[in-house]
Amino acid sequence: MIRPSAELDAEIRREINESPLGKASHASESYHPGLLYRLHRAPNREAIGIDGDQPLPFVGADLWTAYELSWLTPRGKPQVAIASFTIPCDTPCMVESKSFKLYLNSLHNSRFEDAQAVRDCIRKDLSVALWDGLPNPPMIGLSLIESQDFAKQKIAELEGTNLDRLDLECDPAATPDAAFLSADHISAPMEETLVSHLLKSNCPVTNQPDWGSVQVSYAGPAIDHASLLRYIVSFRNHQDFHEHCCERMFADIWAVCKPSKLAVYTRYTRRGGLDINPIRSSYPQALPASVRGARQ
Repeated sequence: MIRPSAELDAEIRREINESPLGKASHASESYHPGLLYRLHRAPNREAIGIDGDQPLPFVGADLWTAYELSWLTPRGKPQVAIASFTIPCDTPCMVESKSFKLYLNSLHNSRFEDAQAVRDCIRKDLSVALWDGLPNPPMIGLSLIESQDFAKQKIAELEGTNLDRLDLECDPAATPDAAFLSADHISAPMEETLVSHLLKSNCPVTNQPDWGSVQVSYAGPAIDHASLLRYIVSFRNHQDFHEHCCERMFADIWAVCKPSKLAVYTRYTRRGGLDINPIRSSYPQALPASVRGARQ
């Protein structure tokens, strides 16, 4: 059963207020897994009509990339790597991004036998946090790209019809509203992929801008392109975490446009050496390759 909005808002705000967000912080000079701060997913999902007592209406993952990872060899020589994380969307928690940055920074003076030991350490700590302290939690996906492989990393943009070509009037003061969306429920269904690079939302505490791109793939009644672009632009002053923005988009498009299949993939630019790229889909599919866009 979904709780009243005032109760949900109070729970969401309490967790945010207790997090490191918007507070002065000091870098730890030693490994410190206690820096990881959990945010529970359920209250924000209830706020968009997803009942925690029912199965999730989507599958997917949060794809994180950490560009500022470093540690020491047993002889004290610094090492650097890029880390790619795959966090299932069914974990009860996500990790607040600033706490994650502080945790990763706490590794920079720690000695590890090799890169595999670093990977094992981070996987264990992050999995415990994401599964809310569950004993023997399932391990999240994590790969390390070491410096000798940096040249192999590619830049590629999201594929699909670019909505940004449309010349239309937008309300810069608008807020996300499913009423922006419309679809043709009379004509024959279709299948297409639509992309916009005009996604922007704001941090729910600091109000700092989060810039991104979004890819909407669907089958079903034809979604009106102008309505979808206006809907995406309406997030411009909205305060929320990346994961919640993606889930709100999925829920609104699913409810209004009624596709038979839907996938929403958001790629945000990095802040503090970390980018977060959630994908939510109505059907199981292979996750997109961890390839950054030009702005990332």
